[in-house]
Amino acid sequence: MKRLTAFLCLLLCAGGAGAEVIEQDIKLPGGAGNGVLFMDDDLDRMTAGVIVVHEWWGLNDYARNRARLLAKEGYVALAVNLYEQGQVASHPKDAKTFMAQAQANPERTTARINAAKTLLRQQQYVDDDRVFAVGYCFGGGVVLEQARQGNDLAGVASFHGPLGTEQPLQSGTFQGKVLVATGQADPMVPAEQVSALVQEMTAAGVEFQLLSFPGAQHGFTNPRADQLGQRFEMPLAYDGHADDISWGALKDFIDTP
Repeated sequence: MKRLTAFLCLLLCAGGAGAEVIEQDIKLPGGAGNGVLFMDDDLDRMTAGVIVVHEWWGLNDYARNRARLLAKEGYVALAVNLYEQGQVASHPKDAKTFMAQAQANPERTTARINAAKTLLRQQQYVDDDRVFAVGYCFGGGVVLEQARQGNDLAGVASFHGPLGTEQPLQSGTFQGKVLVATGQADPMVPAEQVSALVQEMTAAGVEFQLLSFPGAQHGFTNPRADQLGQRFEMPLAYDGHADDISWGALKDFIDTP
């Protein structure tokens, strides 16, 4: 039976003034890590659940903010932590280490995605058939791999994430749909990866949408990308136009059956 989480029940019973996004730090089922759950405290209808997978930095303010924005749109969002000890990097050297550790244990990553999916489906207003996974940078690669493994998600959306794989999606493996947003000026996602992905998705016969933004660099949805790029001499840059267009496309992707 679905349950209304205790924190939401308490807030509703208290009769808060006006809608607001509320959040709760949670433990994933089965001891599979942790995350942060976001929803509108006035939510009273069935909606989609969205797993948000962080950039290589870890579950930082940016990942939380993306989940919070999804909750403001009326979805129930769960920002999941895929790093073993919940680390958050402040330097690319640490981020690279944490990411490599996660990539070396794909079984743990899948277990955490599945636990996040289970937790979302337990929420009172989440439609069991409308649980999506959205990833940014490192997380974008993670959600694409979940599709390739045949995870029973309604869809996956990757933003400025790596597109290459050693195990291409096979026909009939994934029943959901795929959205990819990438920047044409992103040296971390070369044109060859984009072309190969289009061929892969076409051959697999999945519902697929590609957004490719001229001039957009890596991290184009992150308002702090310019600051991070300058500080660490990395090809990162925020692109407000690409962010706005891809955000609208994500909402349509989630809302369209």
